[in-house]
Amino acid sequence: MKKKIITIERQYGSGGSIIGKLAAEKLGINCYNRQILNMTAERCGIAAEYLESAEENVPTSFLYSLLLSANPTRTMEDNLPLSDKVFLMESRIINEIAEKEQSFVLVGRCGSYILEDKGCFNVYIYSDFNKRMDRAIKEYGIDSSKAETTMKKADKRRETFFNVNTGRQWQDKDQYELCLNSAELGDELCAELIVKAFNAYNAKEND
Repeated sequence: MKKKIITIERQYGSGGSIIGKLAAEKLGINCYNRQILNMTAERCGIAAEYLESAEENVPTSFLYSLLLSANPTRTMEDNLPLSDKVFLMESRIINEIAEKEQSFVLVGRCGSYILEDKGCFNVYIYSDFNKRMDRAIKEYGIDSSKAETTMKKADKRRETFFNVNTGRQWQDKDQYELCLNSAELGDELCAELIVKAFNAYNAKEND
């Protein structure tokens, strides 16, 4: 099946968002990342900052069961915790984009799962722990005393969000067509490799 959409999952501090944008520019297509969150916030009438904190905050199954049993008259979607509502709304928006645009880059947000039937070229960006922490401090402006904790928490939230919503394992590299170490390759080369692999795969499918 021809791959039309590039999805990128990435460790915090690996530069996945930057790499996704570079790859999109080289291909002349759009790159979506935080834009999805902003579009969701606009539709919900809720501040993006509030949704961002809920986006990857998955509740425990026990507390969720109590919530459901306590509210039997509410609809299924009403009963969903905010994190699940955000995921459903983002999924709708992502699918709407896929209907309008033949090809684009999507960073995070379980894109490989949501758009699985659309034809995705799935990429995973990872990096050396110390290099990621260095980027978080120098490029993201994270305080050096908080960088390690921030990075670990962000990775845990992303992993939990992905695992719970997809039933898959975020770090299982078998589900990706391409895995890149940005610490060794650099952002620019990673973007170039994504473009080359994406085009080569599709050229092979057309043979």
